[in-house]
Amino acid sequence: MEILNQDPVMYALPLFIIAMLTELVLIYLDKRKKYEFKDSAASITMGIGSVIIGIAVKLVAFLVFTFLHQYAIFDIGFQWWVWVLLFFADDFSFYWHHRLSHEVRILWAAHVNHHSSVNLNFSTALRQSWTELFYKYAFWLWLPIIGFEPIMILTMMSISLIYQFLPHTEMVGKLAWPIEFIFNTPSHHRVHHSSNVRYLDRNHAGILIIWDRLFGTFQEELDTDKPNYGITVNINTYNPLKIATHEFVSLWKDIKSADSWKDKLGYIFYPPGWSPEGPFKTAKYLQQQLKTNEQNT
Repeated sequence: MEILNQDPVMYALPLFIIAMLTELVLIYLDKRKKYEFKDSAASITMGIGSVIIGIAVKLVAFLVFTFLHQYAIFDIGFQWWVWVLLFFADDFSFYWHHRLSHEVRILWAAHVNHHSSVNLNFSTALRQSWTELFYKYAFWLWLPIIGFEPIMILTMMSISLIYQFLPHTEMVGKLAWPIEFIFNTPSHHRVHHSSNVRYLDRNHAGILIIWDRLFGTFQEELDTDKPNYGITVNINTYNPLKIATHEFVSLWKDIKSADSWKDKLGYIFYPPGWSPEGPFKTAKYLQQQLKTNEQNT
């Protein structure tokens, strides 16, 4: 249990509370914006559930990391420069975990609840998945094999999670261009939480936006295309159980309706929006259509 007592997230809880209260006051003063208490309550409930489930899962992850570390390729240790390397390795791992959680439907079923709010504020950051925890650590398994200490890996993951709380707001505009170029900012993350076709499956960054720029998933927030938050088909519920499971229910219905094993596997592993008739509702297809339409106008 010592590893849980040392979790930086626990020490960041006062920061989260102060940030949410400050944002609430600012939203109240800005008559153009609204704050839905039922929606925030649902998000906070999801966050509490995630913490409870995460206690057991994190302990298992620590044991697995420790086992793999026995076979480490390099004896890295705890030197200061190791933390620098780990910062980039952790952020790289998060990018691919996050990106594939949008591009593989079974993973999207676990991740989608984080996007199910039609609002974006600090409480939305707490709308964490209850089921994503069971697979996410797989994307970090290579780190103890390289030689990074398990306690360092989990600490860096927590530091990243604390940072990721901060971009969940509309109260901060675009920042100075060097910051916008390198880091995940509120502007970049508003794009990520948007259901606009142009913005779907974009800006998967944890701390650094450089991975999105490097791997072709970056999209700037445009004044001409204001973000509409939520998912392409909103679920319109504040029930945490429905928020956590609705996409698994939809996926199961699609699997049962498929006529062949090929189509069943397609529903599971192809991107959200795919069907045996074609990829006509996937993000990439819709964005290609949008691009074509804009070029023809």
